[in-house]
Amino acid sequence: MTTIKGFLLVTVLACAWFNAGASDKNSPYAPLWLYNGHWRLDNTGAKPGTAPDKIDNICDLVGKYFTCQQTVNNKIEALIIFIPSEKPGHYFLQSVLPEGWATGRSEVEIEGDHWTYNSKSVDNGKTTYYRTTNLFNGKNKIHFEVSESPDGEHWTVTKSGNEERTHD
Repeated sequence: MTTIKGFLLVTVLACAWFNAGASDKNSPYAPLWLYNGHWRLDNTGAKPGTAPDKIDNICDLVGKYFTCQQTVNNKIEALIIFIPSEKPGHYFLQSVLPEGWATGRSEVEIEGDHWTYNSKSVDNGKTTYYRTTNLFNGKNKIHFEVSESPDGEHWTVTKSGNEERTHD
């Protein structure tokens, strides 16, 4: 009986240590925990009667990496890996698709409730810049805008909407 209690205590302490970033407000991972959970996404400009998307993020801290498996409408889309840089609030990201392909490094800058994701792609020598901004309203609501630019200075919003945490 003592062995089982000892094992349970060690397991609980190990889990507490492993997930310490979830409760430590000074941890670089603290803001990322906001993504964990279930979300409903309503796209602005969607056709009337279009059902909102259902997003499920299963997030965890794995060593130095903060990861979120993202499922959209019951289909696994990607494993998103966040890596903190030396600059507070700045992270490098890599998304790995279910087929094992990585999409290329991008970055996110978190300043309070305002998160800005930046990436770019090059196709036949032409660079396209992408920016997604998330504005959190508390812990359960996000307004987002997705933009594109040919030069990184002049942006066109291509999609926007709102996400709200659900308790599914």
